[in-house]
Amino acid sequence: MAASDPGFTPILLTLPSLTPSLALEILPAGLTLHRLYVQADGKTHDILIGPEDPTGHITQKYTNTIIGRYANRLPVGSFALDRDGIHSVVAPKANEKPTVSLHGGVKGFDQYVWEPLVDPSASQLFTPAELATIQTRIPTSIIFRRISEDGEEGYPGKLLIEALVGLAQPEGPPNQTPDGAKEWNLGSVVLVYRAKLLDENKITPINLTQHWGFNLDASLQEGPETLSIKNHKIDIKADHIVELNPEGLSTGKLLAVTGTHHAHAEKMSGKIGESFPESGYDEFYVLSKRATTPPPSILPASELKPELDLVGAALSRDGPAAEEVVSLAGAKSGLRISFATNQAGVQFYTNNFALPEKGARKKIHGGSGSVGDGYGPGTAAFLEFHAPLAAWIHPGVRGSSGEDTLLASGQVYNNFVRMDVWYKAPSTPSA
Repeated sequence: MAASDPGFTPILLTLPSLTPSLALEILPAGLTLHRLYVQADGKTHDILIGPEDPTGHITQKYTNTIIGRYANRLPVGSFALDRDGIHSVVAPKANEKPTVSLHGGVKGFDQYVWEPLVDPSASQLFTPAELATIQTRIPTSIIFRRISEDGEEGYPGKLLIEALVGLAQPEGPPNQTPDGAKEWNLGSVVLVYRAKLLDENKITPINLTQHWGFNLDASLQEGPETLSIKNHKIDIKADHIVELNPEGLSTGKLLAVTGTHHAHAEKMSGKIGESFPESGYDEFYVLSKRATTPPPSILPASELKPELDLVGAALSRDGPAAEEVVSLAGAKSGLRISFATNQAGVQFYTNNFALPEKGARKKIHGGSGSVGDGYGPGTAAFLEFHAPLAAWIHPGVRGSSGEDTLLASGQVYNNFVRMDVWYKAPSTPSA
């Protein structure tokens, strides 16, 4: 991708309202969520970190981009894949280290320009019922497409991917919070990834995610305190994390979070900064078993019938996709974001490897917009929803879904995340 590529021209989505609460800027380059504006109580926030200039994403890698074919870290090598008589070989390419393939390899999905479908009915992976739901309930949305060729970065099979990115109107009454205040829903960001192998008799690992990083207070521009996310409150409904070796690769074992700094809900304050690890957070949390089983990530293509509507299920507030699995709240802005998903877990990363001198910070976050004035460690909470690392290699980390992240010919990959944005007026200190 070159800086002159039209993929860096932002596409703006806004909710159809006289006073829009949400607006999203998308770059086709890397399917990047460049800005997410939230308007609350007369103040405009951008809750995503990142460069001011869209082309800054070329060097500030993995900032709000899609990640694929496989999220996070895989061991480099050659691995045989077999299922129901289908045989393939995957050979992840080294990029982070000679033994580690990170986020899809040398040229992952984040480095390609994705094609926006001018006519949504040209979609091959969303059903007529889903397209009708998108039109009525996510009217400001786009379906993007790309084809990953057989052998790309060592992954077998020619893969068609379609990604729905959209904004949904706020629904339902306000929440009543424990302190008696009202918390208002400002709308939702909806991401749905679909994929299908175009080759016969192939099988490939697939594990997509959005590598988005949040700071809910930075737009207040009140100095280091609001640029840090250590005062944000987080709740991750997880019983275990995946054990990692020194290279960040899965060992195939799970570790209980109870009694550790990973048990965020157990903390007295609930703040990220309480018991903050010396090197920050960069862990995969396997979500607890949910009250109702969400739709699967892999389903037979034969089930993708015209009347099937998994998008509607993702939007439902009282169905299997309704359960809030992660919540992140700002310390001062009154903003909170919550997530529902059909994925088995979430990677929580606190921007540990960020180098301010090599990046740029948005002006709305108090930066100059120029390189050399970027974000440092602890300035963002990245929340990346996907399946456990190397799940096809390590059966012991698959969680309650049991899914191994292998997609075979004749199947469809289905990954959704709904992020709800909430606002509660910050309490006024007593005189």
